[in-house]
Amino acid sequence: MKLKCAILDDYQNVAMKMADWSVVADKVEVTVFHQHMDKEDDVVRAIQDFDIVVIMRERTPFRATIFERLDKLKLLITSGMRNASIDLAAASAKGVVVCGTASYSEPPTELAWSLILGLARGLVQENHSIRNNGPWQQTIGKDLYGSTLGLLGLGKIGGRMARIAQAFGMKVIAWSQNLTLEQAEAAGVQLASSKEELLMSSDFVSIHLVLSERTRGLIGPAELQLMRPTSYLINTSRAQIVDQAALVEALQKGKIAGAGIDVFETEPLPENDILRKLPNVLATPHLGYVTLRNYQTYYREAVEDIVTFLKGSPIRKLS
Repeated sequence: MKLKCAILDDYQNVAMKMADWSVVADKVEVTVFHQHMDKEDDVVRAIQDFDIVVIMRERTPFRATIFERLDKLKLLITSGMRNASIDLAAASAKGVVVCGTASYSEPPTELAWSLILGLARGLVQENHSIRNNGPWQQTIGKDLYGSTLGLLGLGKIGGRMARIAQAFGMKVIAWSQNLTLEQAEAAGVQLASSKEELLMSSDFVSIHLVLSERTRGLIGPAELQLMRPTSYLINTSRAQIVDQAALVEALQKGKIAGAGIDVFETEPLPENDILRKLPNVLATPHLGYVTLRNYQTYYREAVEDIVTFLKGSPIRKLS
């Protein structure tokens, strides 16, 4: 009998087109789920008879409680090589092999700049006005040239952010718990003496940190209070790095000028969530990694992961 493989959260209905699944067709039967399932019971009910599950990033968390209920699951594949929503210890205890795929860091950089530019030039508001025969010119753009970009994190993505900002003629400062003066100077960036200094000095603050116990809630009420009322916060990293209630309050009360957000504590974002309605928020539905090259890589390497697993020598193992 063929093994059964489930592909979850294929929102755009492209999973089967992005790779050659025929190479496993003689041994694996593939079923694609396009609609997201919020409740764990619904997920378990849908995939309890599947041997292999392919997930897209952190759209559907795989906690210990799910692994305990999926007795047939043998292989779990995630896009990317890091997925904080998978309990790897629970997978290992259950005997489930977890494999990943390659992922590119350029797309999140590009999206972060889309949010910055969209906020700085009021693109959504002005476009909406044109489409609806509204006023001709409503906003006055914020100049990037001469402004300061504050980067929380100067890794691969943060480094690319810095280079682009310099091309715009912006001053760039950066801070993280482990960032050294030598690393900052190598990137042509000024090292902020503290998180507080960065927040007080920046016109745009962009977050590029990995979610951990040290970064969870890194930006809370006190930190948002330090930001200028003319400054913007950009988060394309993880929602939990920012205290969401404090952010909403800061936006509502004009403590900051606005926010560009691609990540949310609950995804998809609930229909009645206030972040859908605030006029000074430019929000996108977690699109940072959603590009053609990334998707082709994810699904092509997912097929490779299945092939090598079937041969008894799985690659790109996370657990």
